[in-house]
Amino acid sequence: MPADEIRGAVHGTAPVPLSVLDLVTVGAGSTASDALRTSVELARLTEARGFHRYWVAEHHSMPGVASSSPAVILANLAAHTDRIRLGSGGVMLPNHAPLVIAEQFGTLEALAPGRIDLGLGRAPGTDGATAAALRRSDTLNEGADDFPQQLAELTRFLDDDFPDGHPYARIHAIPGPVQGSSPGGVQSAHRPVIWLLGSSGFSAQLAGMLGLPFAFAHHFSAQNTIPALDLYRETFRPSEVLAEPYALIGVSALATDDEAEAARQVRATALNMLRLRMGRPGLFPDPEDAARHEFSPMEEEFAASFTRNIVHGTADEVRAGLDDLHKRTGADELMLTSHAHRGELRLRSYELIADAYGLPAA
Repeated sequence: MPADEIRGAVHGTAPVPLSVLDLVTVGAGSTASDALRTSVELARLTEARGFHRYWVAEHHSMPGVASSSPAVILANLAAHTDRIRLGSGGVMLPNHAPLVIAEQFGTLEALAPGRIDLGLGRAPGTDGATAAALRRSDTLNEGADDFPQQLAELTRFLDDDFPDGHPYARIHAIPGPVQGSSPGGVQSAHRPVIWLLGSSGFSAQLAGMLGLPFAFAHHFSAQNTIPALDLYRETFRPSEVLAEPYALIGVSALATDDEAEAARQVRATALNMLRLRMGRPGLFPDPEDAARHEFSPMEEEFAASFTRNIVHGTADEVRAGLDDLHKRTGADELMLTSHAHRGELRLRSYELIADAYGLPAA
């Protein structure tokens, strides 16, 4: 596996490669179609500006997040981009049969050869009832506990290397390597790069033991970031994929032309997350609605705690915040996710950050 499929190039004055995590945010007063069009615009913009990869995340039963089907979104993005790496941040493996994921991402690899990342998580990406509907099972913990076995099965489907005598030895994920070994076959044996995602130590340790790249969800589990990265590095074993550990962190970052606008949008982000935690997810709220919301003392405490880890403000303030975060964590890559009510604000945020670091002009 070529190292540059994992390690991106550093552009401008950025401390490490910069990438994008897109939740395909649907704001109040807009549609899923609007959000998906924004994703295409954002992928094309960030490709032109030198961002390394663009991931979308699997979420379910959340009106404000239109990314329930990462493979479908990535296929559309592949049709509108040429170079930027595309991937899942992530696919929640316990929600799916490993063969289905191997087929979906084998298809993406055929559509965009050498550009596909398969980021995998073990959380449901939703509430328990929705997870039960997805999995047609009430034993949700069992799915998470079986994650290492599911991962091993998925890897064998992607590599087409089940041993003789295995029940799946005669089953092949198509598109996949078996097409190259068939008579007259010219299919490349190359497959998507597997990443493990996590917000605690479980996936950090597993990624280290398997010698895989690791992505940590700093944007919603900041207190665990440094312990998880330390654990990943301590347990890392060189593999055919990586000789040395490689870890990125997801960072919530919003740059605006006006500091007050950033504060307004971040307040709306906090209200959005508060509603989600209370079991009342909705469309991403208009900042005016957030300004009118009367936060209880407990809600205010939650909002303050949540927004503390959002790097926001003017471009210079965001750059300083990202530089500081990199110094504290030693992350090999920063994956930025910008939350705002309107798509144009999200686009503008990435433009401002790219300008602040002197990334290539579009």
